[in-house]
Amino acid sequence: MQNTDSGSNQAPYPNIPPLLESRDEDYIGSGVTSTVAILGHPIHPILVIFPVAFLSGAAGSDVGFFLTQDPFWARASVWLLGAGGLTGILAALVGIVDFIRIGKARERRAGWLHTIINILALVLTIVNYISRSGDPVGAIVPIGLAISLVTATLLSVGGWYGGELSFRHKIGVVGTETRN
Repeated sequence: MQNTDSGSNQAPYPNIPPLLESRDEDYIGSGVTSTVAILGHPIHPILVIFPVAFLSGAAGSDVGFFLTQDPFWARASVWLLGAGGLTGILAALVGIVDFIRIGKARERRAGWLHTIINILALVLTIVNYISRSGDPVGAIVPIGLAISLVTATLLSVGGWYGGELSFRHKIGVVGTETRN
């Protein structure tokens, strides 16, 4: 049940599992600004859409290959893995700068889980890409397909924790609070 009493200092959301760390003070104030921004707009959220799209597409093209055995899908997967890996590295670098420079991000389990899960997804992407460098078709079933599906799942979970940081804890948003 949501708290709708605007005069109350309680969190405006129901009690949630302890894994998510909801604190009343997280809902007060304007939030902590990103340390990597252009004209005050955080860069990390702009960048993460690219690896998520490319790597989800790689999982889809691996499924397409599995269903059709058409080598087109194998070639598409290699390109999508390469693009997802490169854009993932860029998004990770920007995210790591914020993680290091914003103490509130390191104080939350969501910050650590977001970071660790997405680094794992990036490592799996690189392994998946390298495994296909010699034989894109032969590397898909079953290992490449499994890695792609695990990576897409990890990106969903890691992205959810990133949303927790932004929406619940107000980290990396436009705001005026201190970073520590």
